[in-house]
Amino acid sequence: MELSARTDIGNKRAENQDSYRAQARTDGKAWLAVCDGMGGARGGRLASGLAVASLEQTLCDGLPGVQTDKQARALLEQAVRGANEAVYEKALATPAARGMGTTVVCGVCRGGMLQYAHVGDSRIYLFHGHSICQLTKDHSIVQELVEKGSITAEEAAFHPRKNLITRALGVGPQVEIDFGEIVLSPGDILVLCTDGLSNYVTVDEMEEIIQNTAFYEMADALVDRALKAGGLDNVTVLLAKCDATEENNG
Repeated sequence: MELSARTDIGNKRAENQDSYRAQARTDGKAWLAVCDGMGGARGGRLASGLAVASLEQTLCDGLPGVQTDKQARALLEQAVRGANEAVYEKALATPAARGMGTTVVCGVCRGGMLQYAHVGDSRIYLFHGHSICQLTKDHSIVQELVEKGSITAEEAAFHPRKNLITRALGVGPQVEIDFGEIVLSPGDILVLCTDGLSNYVTVDEMEEIIQNTAFYEMADALVDRALKAGGLDNVTVLLAKCDATEENNG
């Protein structure tokens, strides 16, 4: 699996509160993670950094022994719950960081399958063939309004409360996690990103960039498009391309 990524502070923010980590192993397995921190007094940066560090330790330690999809899902759950605990306990011990939290979107690839988990509004997209689709569903106020039929998906993109999320890591001792899985094909590209990308780059624009850009130039092209469209938030994108040899490896 090939990996590429870029993170940018954006055009307005004083610091970058996004974090990401990833690893492609020689046995064909890989893991990916993106977090978008929130909280004043540098709490957001601390939260996302703690989360990816915790995820990295759990996934690096556990992935070599994963042989089934069930084990991959269990490892993801262990990793996300461990990251939640790490952020929550640090917040309790750090008065200035009380209330900090972070989104998380992460995945484990093995044997031609992606197992993924997420909390918040950071997303995974899958580019397959010549089209892109969103795999995750935001945990946000506007997503709930869309599902209730109160607003359309088009209206959600410009809603004044679009940045309010309904779930986050580290804000409580327990966290509700959504999971999913999908079969990967050779040439598929996974796009993990924070809302600094998805709020400024449409699905059609993502599709056009991926179709017409070399893999190792895609992250720069996507982030540059977000910055040109306003870039009022931190922007992070992590890309993973499935190789032909990984289809049945695992």
